[in-house]
Amino acid sequence: MMLTGEFIAFMALALVAIIGGVLLINLTKVIHMVVALVFTFVSIAGIFVILSAEFIAAVQILIYSGAITIIMLFGIMLTRHDDTSEPITGKWRKLFLLLGVLGFGVAVYIGIYNLDIPQAANTLHVDNTEQIGISLYSHFIIPFELTSVLLLVALIGAIVLAKKDEDDEKEAEKE
Repeated sequence: MMLTGEFIAFMALALVAIIGGVLLINLTKVIHMVVALVFTFVSIAGIFVILSAEFIAAVQILIYSGAITIIMLFGIMLTRHDDTSEPITGKWRKLFLLLGVLGFGVAVYIGIYNLDIPQAANTLHVDNTEQIGISLYSHFIIPFELTSVLLLVALIGAIVLAKKDEDDEKEAEKE
């Protein structure tokens, strides 16, 4: 196996993504967790750049690293956290978790190690943004519009639920 710059960049970005995911799970402060999540999202965007999918990388940074992360921060920080109990984690549970993760890693390795995908000429890296736009607005326009309607309904539902909780708190204070 040749050690190319592309391979080294992929391995570095993959390592940052994995470390960010592990830190996200193990950190306790919300802000630190979100920073770890941003590191994961940005490294995944870097992997998209290596794959010649610059548009997807830009969307990854704008949507996930920006908007979704901010929404998650607002959602977490604006909710109440009344549960003060410490989770019970024993040594056996951690051992089984480690064995499960290692088993999953071995299964994935065995599954893709001898995977033979034939090389085929493609033009995906040429005008990929234009190709995505043509495909999205010609073949997938109805799912695209249904997704936008679904997101609008979810936004309205979240507002109604937040308003309902606010009204319930006001009534409880009056009593």
